[in-house]
Amino acid sequence: MILHDSIVALATPSGAGAIAVIRISGQDAITIGNSVFKSIKNKELTTQKTHTLHLGHIMDGSKTLDEVLVSIFKGPNSYTGENTIEISCHGSTYIQQQIIQLLLRKGCRMADPGEFTLRAFLNGKLDLSQAEAVADLISSDNEASHQIAMQQMRGGFSNEIAKLREELLNFASLIELELDFAEEDVEFADRTQFHELLNRIEFVLKRLIDSFAVGNVIKNGIPVAIVGEPNVGKSTLLNALLNEERAIVSEIAGTTRDTIEDELVIGGIGFRFIDTAGIRETEDVVESIGIRKTFEKIEQAQVVVFLFDSSEFKVSGLKLKVELEKIKNQFPLKPLVIIGNKADKLEESEIGNLKSEIPEILLISAKEKLGVEDLKNQLLSFVNTGALRNNETIVTNTRHYDSLLKALDEIQKVKFGLETNLSSDLMALDIKEALYQFGMITGQVTNDELLGNIFANFCIGK
Repeated sequence: MILHDSIVALATPSGAGAIAVIRISGQDAITIGNSVFKSIKNKELTTQKTHTLHLGHIMDGSKTLDEVLVSIFKGPNSYTGENTIEISCHGSTYIQQQIIQLLLRKGCRMADPGEFTLRAFLNGKLDLSQAEAVADLISSDNEASHQIAMQQMRGGFSNEIAKLREELLNFASLIELELDFAEEDVEFADRTQFHELLNRIEFVLKRLIDSFAVGNVIKNGIPVAIVGEPNVGKSTLLNALLNEERAIVSEIAGTTRDTIEDELVIGGIGFRFIDTAGIRETEDVVESIGIRKTFEKIEQAQVVVFLFDSSEFKVSGLKLKVELEKIKNQFPLKPLVIIGNKADKLEESEIGNLKSEIPEILLISAKEKLGVEDLKNQLLSFVNTGALRNNETIVTNTRHYDSLLKALDEIQKVKFGLETNLSSDLMALDIKEALYQFGMITGQVTNDELLGNIFANFCIGK
């Protein structure tokens, strides 16, 4: 896949704004830009130095479309590795379309989604995992996902994989050399060093694979289901967490008939809170559908917050414990936060009794917003933020995760072969497959279908 034509797209969001940026990249990008640009100082863009700015007008024949600022980036010292210009014009949608249509008539074509970044990859400016991180960076909506995307875009993940691949490749070459001298019965690859390398690769792969559990939820937001009986304050708690009247609050039981979702960033981590219908026996058809959806949302959630009215514990304590056991048994692997709401109504003796009956309980008053910060801290404790603080590599991409699992499987096969004195030719096959999976991550091994799937998810203009 070699692309030589010049592409154009709007690099800023569509719609009206103060300014808009139109990007052109390709072998003839500067020449095409020069054909429609008239400098206020009569400069020719084709003779100007790279990384310079020029003020002038975009001209359609004798008609002036706009006063603009043109940035020049000459390949290979540009984002795409090709000649690139960026036209900063006024943000009128009419002006944007007039300039783009003019450039199309001058020989450009509209860029496909992600085509600028695709060209950067094809021209060796980024490897494939770094290119994918560009899309993650654009879509990041909290500090944690931004930090992970930046770390990957700077090549942290790529460098780890490239180093492992290079070391394994060196040993693979020695194994292949042994096969060339099979009749001589000699060993060029030191088996002890090879075993140490395999152990190190296995350790790193397992760490990266384990990080996906954290990385995936950080990237997509951690879903938290707020569940409990009707009228215990679930909607009030959601409003207190979000600090806005997002859910309808009423004294009437069963007010929430459907699930309500909203997001909140806590400590740089995105949490997606789901206020569910109250769980109870009911003959109301609509409410029954909402309750069924509640259990579906618990199934999808990473964390379950079980809320009950602490002021009613004397009356309904036994029933509450049965409900808690039911949720624990049905969802044993999900972190469960047990919250006693309306704690502002309790006497000291009642608080002591509650804590002795349910040691892990968190007492709050959603209406008075007491204890809400404690809940936020507890939710944050379920996320392994240590890796973020230590700037460790965290895997967030499902494609990378799949290749890492396959590479680990092949490395374990090689390790088993080494420990059981398997012949070098059979080990060489497993080593090649592990190298292939490493290459799939960084793009050293690729195909047009894979690239099409990856870059189709980019926005146009990037």
